Amino acid sequence: SLFNGTNLEGWETIEFGGSGEVKVLQGKLIISSGVELSGIRYTQPEKLPTTDYEVEIEARRSSGFDFFTALTFPVGDLKTCATFVVGGWGGGVVGISSINGLDASENNTTSYMHFDEGPWYAIRLRVTATRIEGWIKDQKVVDEDITDKEISLRSGQIDMCAPFGIATFQTTGEIRKCVIRRLP
Repeated sequence: SLFNGTNLEGWETIEFGGSGEVKVLQGKLIISSGVELSGIRYTQPEKLPTTDYEVEIEARRSSGFDFFTALTFPVGDLKTCATFVVGGWGGGVVGISSINGLDASENNTTSYMHFDEGPWYAIRLRVTATRIEGWIKDQKVVDEDITDKEISLRSGQIDMCAPFGIATFQTTGEIRKCVIRRLP
């Protein structure tokens, strides 16, 4: 588990300029809405796997209209990262930013889901040498063969979340679980 439910140990708040407050309250990590991005970054990247791993998060949108979880994660090494966007581009886009220079709203991983304010969503991401897969509430929403594809972060401030971080956009998001494990 990367989140202990009591404080931000192992994490640092990212100052994007106009970021919302980040705090832990009643066992939940709360990333408050900012002018644009608000977020946190894991402070011990050397402990992270870069391939053959899964991340599980439980997250919810408590207010706002855009992504309440943008999970930035390493792919193959700590310098090559992508972001699993949940609820972006006005609230419904799900996908990976970026593959071959195309962000989550314009590549093969793009899908659309409705996310209500309040309910918790189980989010799972799997990274192997050849695939990125993602699930929301046990529904597979990403299944991308990344062989011979360029993996990168979307241009802009999201790179401050690398190699492993969570951000929101003009939205308050809450996290109550964040677990990473190596695949057998």
